[in-house]
Amino acid sequence: MGYHGGEVVRAQHPIAPQHAVVPSTSRGGEVMTRASRILCCVFSMFTLLALYGCSKPAPPATTATPAALIGPWRGEVQFSDGAFATTKDLQFLYVFNAGGTMTESSNYDGVPPVAPAYGAWRETGANTFEATYTFFTTQAPADVKTLLAGGGWMPAGHGVLTEHIQLAADGRSFDSTIKLELFDKSGKAVEGGASAKAHAIRAGF
Repeated sequence: MGYHGGEVVRAQHPIAPQHAVVPSTSRGGEVMTRASRILCCVFSMFTLLALYGCSKPAPPATTATPAALIGPWRGEVQFSDGAFATTKDLQFLYVFNAGGTMTESSNYDGVPPVAPAYGAWRETGANTFEATYTFFTTQAPADVKTLLAGGGWMPAGHGVLTEHIQLAADGRSFDSTIKLELFDKSGKAVEGGASAKAHAIRAGF
């Protein structure tokens, strides 16, 4: 208050404006954010558990057991009829491969000269197998002159051996029956077929 021109003048003091009190929301927002994160984690966990429970576990890997016949064998063969019925020392060498193929050769492949036999085999039951294999037959030269001229042993047809094998329990030997069929060059069956029995032991180490 002051005195001005005979009048008392009251000083006018500016009134500070009142600021509105705004409630703070920063802490509440932080709480909400943390709660949302927790809910998301819980939801994700339950989702994963549900997916795991619905999924089926993969079946265990299996390894096929190779047939006990696979490998090399040496057998003694005795025909009961046919051209080899009188032969007492006929032997076969076999190799049974894992893929189902086989090779056979004998100690008489040079009488007359013939190539080894090739074929296939399969498992038919518990320790029982069947094999069928083919070899080419040859025809002797007509005379020595033809042989000297390079005629040699010419093709005459082929033979088919069908063998039914019973493997021993220890897998070290087998017994079998063999049927031989002969065919000419045109594939027509010819005489000379025969039957035999064999006993073989595992060869190699």
